[in-house]
Amino acid sequence: MSYPEDLKNLWAPWRVEYFSIDRSRDFLTEAAHASDDAAHLVVARRKNTFLILNRFPYAVGHMMAAPYRKVADIGELTEAERLELREMAELAEGLLRRTVNAQGFNIGLNIGACAGAGFADHLHLHVVPRWAGDSNFMPVLADARVMTEALPEMYARLVKCMNEGAP
Repeated sequence: MSYPEDLKNLWAPWRVEYFSIDRSRDFLTEAAHASDDAAHLVVARRKNTFLILNRFPYAVGHMMAAPYRKVADIGELTEAERLELREMAELAEGLLRRTVNAQGFNIGLNIGACAGAGFADHLHLHVVPRWAGDSNFMPVLADARVMTEALPEMYARLVKCMNEGAP
């Protein structure tokens, strides 16, 4: 297949960190105990859980809610953690409706490595914003995703929205 000349190279320099990710690092546990939320892209914190912007998103604004405790299965969560994860999903939904005009969401868990969990030993709930007609040609033709906004800008918009009054 032949592509137009201006589509042969797509530049996304912020993605270079993906190729050098240290899979032995538990970024969720680090973020859970960090004091610098911006450095770890933590958008909100509650008593038992936190909401974090995904560094390797499926879509712009893709967030994850995770318990502070490192658990692998739903059955290991306390009742308070289960409730807060759901509340964090609601918070993420409201923030994404206000900041990126999300029209729908994929919300779910990948339990176990064979189910797609990149960090299977620290359960996290994905909140992926969606839009009508958002399935573009890039994943089909080039096995690539196009992110329309860099992480630092997206993080700043989400935090601003939080500070203006959570949805």
